[in-house]
Amino acid sequence: MAENFTELPAPSSVRVIDFEEARVVPGIVPRSFILIVSGTKPYLNMTVTLSPLVYVKQPEYWGIEVVGTLPGIGLPATAPYTVALPLDGILGTKGIEVIGAGNRKTFDVP
Repeated sequence: MAENFTELPAPSSVRVIDFEEARVVPGIVPRSFILIVSGTKPYLNMTVTLSPLVYVKQPEYWGIEVVGTLPGIGLPATAPYTVALPLDGILGTKGIEVIGAGNRKTFDVP
């Protein structure tokens, strides 16, 4: 079943969306980091999350997608968003890559 995961149909209520700014800031605990991403969502009632990709082996740069979920009817008015994700356990050997619909940004994280 796991080998067929990538062949399953994509949901129509979830999409990778664009971001305007991404940054990695230090966490409170030493050697911890937090990814903060912001932009403009295309629907007022869209929920934006950061979704790490799944890997079998730790990559150089761990991919993290900016995902918009639309529950039901979309209210076609744009709105700003800011989301954050602690990077504990989802760092590549060199860092992370933030993946939007039309852009990507790579960060080296010590």
